[in-house]
Amino acid sequence: GKLPEGASSTLGPDATGVGWVFQYALVDTSGQHDLADLRSFQDWYLRYWLQSVPGVAEVASIGGFVKQYQVQVDPNKLLGYHIPLKALIEAIRRSNNDVGGRVIEASEREYMVRGRGYIQSLDDIRHVPLGTDRQGTPITVQDVARVTIGPDMRRGIAELDGTGETVGGVVVMRYGENALAVIDRVKEKLKEITPSLPNGIEIVPVYDRSDLILRAIATLKEKLIEISLVVSVISLMFLFHLRSALVAILTLPVAILLSFLAMYYLGITSNIMSLAGIAIAIGAMVDAVIVMIENAHKRLEQWDRAGQPGSRTAVIIRAAQEVGKPLFFSLLIITLSFLPVFTLEAQEGRLFRPLAFTKSAAMLFAALVSITLAPLLMVWLIRGRIAPEQRNPINRLLMWLYRPLVSGALRVRWLVVILAILAVASSIPLYGTLGSEFMPPLNEGTILYMPTALPGISVTQAGMLLQRQDQLLMQFPEVDRVFGKIGRARTATDPAPLSMAETVVTLKPEAQWRPGVTWDSLIAEMDKVVKFPGMPNIWWMPIQTRTEMLATGIRSNLGI
Repeated sequence: GKLPEGASSTLGPDATGVGWVFQYALVDTSGQHDLADLRSFQDWYLRYWLQSVPGVAEVASIGGFVKQYQVQVDPNKLLGYHIPLKALIEAIRRSNNDVGGRVIEASEREYMVRGRGYIQSLDDIRHVPLGTDRQGTPITVQDVARVTIGPDMRRGIAELDGTGETVGGVVVMRYGENALAVIDRVKEKLKEITPSLPNGIEIVPVYDRSDLILRAIATLKEKLIEISLVVSVISLMFLFHLRSALVAILTLPVAILLSFLAMYYLGITSNIMSLAGIAIAIGAMVDAVIVMIENAHKRLEQWDRAGQPGSRTAVIIRAAQEVGKPLFFSLLIITLSFLPVFTLEAQEGRLFRPLAFTKSAAMLFAALVSITLAPLLMVWLIRGRIAPEQRNPINRLLMWLYRPLVSGALRVRWLVVILAILAVASSIPLYGTLGSEFMPPLNEGTILYMPTALPGISVTQAGMLLQRQDQLLMQFPEVDRVFGKIGRARTATDPAPLSMAETVVTLKPEAQWRPGVTWDSLIAEMDKVVKFPGMPNIWWMPIQTRTEMLATGIRSNLGI
């Protein structure tokens, strides 16, 4: 009872502004469709097609003209017919409705009766009766008003590549869904409905978060392979025995694959943080196996000098038993060291918990592999003559460098302790000047240009400024596409006023950039070129911006 007359409440989408995972523009290549036609197709067809995709909370429309029937009332005629404006409004509202008439019986059957009264043309409104005059002649809407088709008041404009206004759509992902899976399903839906598009209409993707996700995962996969190869090469160099090195090389992928199984059953997706947990753990995962192999080498050397009493297999098993228990518990201690990360909450918890899960799982499986699979592989693979440590040139070089340092440090041990304390103390003032941040910004590969105008700017002027800004941005060779938006889209997740622009600048791959151009230099160059009086520039990235606005309500880390 507290809402104003005519106002109604509805449920908002199960999503946030961070859920803007895919954006597109509707382009007419034939010249047969105007902005009103494109917006009507977006609102009444395309939007509902894409909203049927699992994981999509809503599809928000932006730009174009919302077609509406407009009744332009002549107040003098209303006064002449003694008809109040409220009666005219109520008559039109009642005429735009379907009504039920219950049922009738005929031929031993029931038939539902309904009256179909939805307005479908201008004449339907013109012929709505308002009453009669003194002679009993019906008075209709066309007697007191002019009925036309016109655009609704616009609170948002979309523009593509500086070529002019367009109609766009924003696919908003449901909260908690997998962004990559949702985007893939949306793309499949777009392929499915492409033959059903009207002639000349083309759907142009202007923002696709899956590119960032796939690039990040590919980078981490590449680093995982590089780390694995480095660990394998170092193991081979220091063990100085190919078959022994194979034990460490083979146990590493087994532990990693077991970690992926844990990720699957725990419902953890492959993302930057979860794969980083495995990358961090790779170096420590082979430590136990290498120590066990080195102990087996020592015992085999002693066995050779003693005349090889007993079997070789028994020597290797005893060597594994000697160090298996302490190695297993040492890896468990490393696993438990990440338990405090699981207590993090809110944003930091959602960010770092996948890393803690995968790192702990990797270390746990490494501990299990070191006492189960590693001894078995040692029995199978450690064959032939084992060279003593003294014959390894790398070991000899390192020992030659290390022994004098250790001997010197022991001779002046108090001086070494004092120097260590002074080194730690001298780092305290430097630590205070380092500064800190929650997490370094991720380079998303896409720029979000967000200038703001003075409040009260007109729709016409806002559209002109938006197009000019996009034209200037398209002049840069590094820019692939520019999708400008000023004002708000038709969604509760976008509170932007008409004075706020949000332009998505999609860049080409860095291999196609001009020589010497970097991310920072490109933004600095854009900031010099794209300048408008009274519109300060802000250069951010889509996910970073929406995360900050969701957390603080403003577009920066600090506001006054």
